[in-house]
Amino acid sequence: MSVAVGNRFQGGKAFGLLKARQEKRLEEINREFLCDQKFSDEENLPEKLAAFKDLMSLKRMMEKLGVPKTHLEMKKMISEVTGGVSDTISYRDFVNMMLGKRSAVLKLVMMFEGKAHESSSKPAGPPPERDIASLP
Repeated sequence: MSVAVGNRFQGGKAFGLLKARQEKRLEEINREFLCDQKFSDEENLPEKLAAFKDLMSLKRMMEKLGVPKTHLEMKKMISEVTGGVSDTISYRDFVNMMLGKRSAVLKLVMMFEGKAHESSSKPAGPPPERDIASLP
């Protein structure tokens, strides 16, 4: 675990380089959002990107991503990211959770849930007509 001393992070040179790459990646993501025309009409976008998300706003965010979660699952996600210290999650922590080392596990979970939804989908429209020969 790293310990912040002033603006330096203790944890070795490799850890410092990793954190610098993560910071650069996060800044690129933020720049994409801030420069994207889809979000140009969004009011106070920089403040919204820096704000903390509580359980319900994170739950709504996951629902919009197409992966609804229960309260218990959301609490577990927040405590996993924050280490059980806080009931809220920052935007940076959310992005790290989605893009960090655990993202492969998250992608597998989302992919699995997507497969589950696909297999349980019902056919659209009325059922096909049956004739006497198709009856048991």
